[in-house]
Amino acid sequence: MSSRCVLFSVIIFFVIFNPCLGEETSSLGLGPIIITKSKVHLLDSYSITRDAAESLAFNSPIEQLSFLALDLQSRSPQGAIQTDFSLRGSTFQGVLMLLDGARINDPQTGHHNSDLPVTLADIEQIEITPGISSARFGPDAIGGAINITLKKPKREEGILEISYGEFKTNYALLSISEIIGDLGLRFSVENQESDGFYEDTDSEKFTTSLNSFLEIPDGEFKFSFGYQEKEFGAYDFYTPGCGYLSKEWTKTFLLNSGMTLEKGGFLIKPNFLWRRHFDKFALDKTLKRSTYLNHHQTDIYTPNIYIQKYTSSLGKIGLGLEYGEERIKSTNLGDHTRNHRSIFADDAFDLNDRLSFDLSLRTDDFDGFKEVETGSVNCRFKFREGKGLSLGISRSIRVPSFTELYYNDPLTLGNSGLSAEKSKNYQAGYDYERKAFSLGVVFFFRQEEGFIDWVKRSPSQVKWQAENISGADVYGIENYLRFDINDYLKLNTNYTYINKCNDDDVYLYKYGSNYIKHLVNSVLIFDLPFGVQSIGLTYKKKPSRDGWLLVSTRLAYDFNKNFQIFLKGTNLFNVEYQEIEGIPQPGRYLEAGLRLSW
Repeated sequence: MSSRCVLFSVIIFFVIFNPCLGEETSSLGLGPIIITKSKVHLLDSYSITRDAAESLAFNSPIEQLSFLALDLQSRSPQGAIQTDFSLRGSTFQGVLMLLDGARINDPQTGHHNSDLPVTLADIEQIEITPGISSARFGPDAIGGAINITLKKPKREEGILEISYGEFKTNYALLSISEIIGDLGLRFSVENQESDGFYEDTDSEKFTTSLNSFLEIPDGEFKFSFGYQEKEFGAYDFYTPGCGYLSKEWTKTFLLNSGMTLEKGGFLIKPNFLWRRHFDKFALDKTLKRSTYLNHHQTDIYTPNIYIQKYTSSLGKIGLGLEYGEERIKSTNLGDHTRNHRSIFADDAFDLNDRLSFDLSLRTDDFDGFKEVETGSVNCRFKFREGKGLSLGISRSIRVPSFTELYYNDPLTLGNSGLSAEKSKNYQAGYDYERKAFSLGVVFFFRQEEGFIDWVKRSPSQVKWQAENISGADVYGIENYLRFDINDYLKLNTNYTYINKCNDDDVYLYKYGSNYIKHLVNSVLIFDLPFGVQSIGLTYKKKPSRDGWLLVSTRLAYDFNKNFQIFLKGTNLFNVEYQEIEGIPQPGRYLEAGLRLSW
């Protein structure tokens, strides 16, 4: 990557010494980031936006999720290289990833769902939709969905951020937006390198993206293209506790284009997405010639169209059609192609000023699997003074990944006879909002049928094999509190409790009970005249393991609206912990940097 880094340094040099930096222009910076409860689907979704005065300034899109009711199971510091997602006790395969509402899950394995070829400067909002409401997005949303909304380039601006941290960690971001008539363009490039905190944890990551936005009569046209390249030591990433010095290389291409036309209460949205992912993995990089050096290439193509009509009696009625094609070429998994066809409908309407409904119905037909109907019903009753009660039920499915179907190495064996997972979700919630104070609580219950995991039937079995487990019941509670204590101090906190009971206890599980039992995320934000400061606390407890408490902070000083310096630290008390048992995580980490905007 040396030639690319030289080019990147030259670009930064010219930007730093650009005389336009001294001009008095409006500043966006990296954009303030706040954690909010969605105003559209209260009790059904959480989001991180860029619209208010608080700023937490992370180094990766994954970090932005760290203060929500989501279990981030990272294999690298701050989730910069690889992170698995778990919602409401789901496996890492049971969370659906979306980009501007389009499905981008990797068909090879959910471990690659965090390979997102977008930079921090490209993101407008990240929304988490757990449980009931995620059913409207289609397969894979067993625990819920994560939707990344890209920012529209609607004005001229520039961002430059550079930082340096422990373990010789370097980070740099450059983003430039231009406006040409009705056309907005944004080019972003991001680079991060680290020697790693432990043997075989070194990493390099390069991301670049181009986003465009064109205003047209009665609507808009969007086009985005992103590329990301990673190279990293993968110490025991997929073999926890075995001591393998592994190596992995990935490349991700992502093209997403869509149009929105709206007139007279009638809306039409055609969209096309293509994602290509390359993965090379060496189970043991110390061998000069490894038998288990795997090469994989996956492609997904997803054209779809959504039509919606507003009526005074039935609200917003929508109808969608989607076609998907997934392909893999692999030295280990073989060459496979599978298609799916989907049709879905939804309706959101208010019966009166207090009672509203949200309905969805969907049919998915995947090659090799039976046609399945899914959907959801969600209702909400508003009391006076900002109080609300919601009830919901949904049904979801997930088809096996190519790895679960076909993988084979000395420790792991796929199963081509797997069937699709199915789940039924139930939830009830209450929330209260008044001026600077809001809180909410959600009780949820999920019945899983045929969920897939890597198991052994006895300790003497040589390989872990993917199998359908007969069933499981998952229940728990989520609650949140948002309190603006005064003009300078704000508190955001949430707590999640989850319990999972398997019907069949005859198996030994490769990753153990790898769901979160207790999760507490809190952040105190100090909005001071010279800059926004924050202190964050995260407590996690998994079944049969001791819990751990992590404390982080970010201190910033704004010289003016265009120039800021900052210092941030994670795991300040140097706690030893493992997100995934057998894979160590770093201790105390400090990083300092500066940010310019114009």
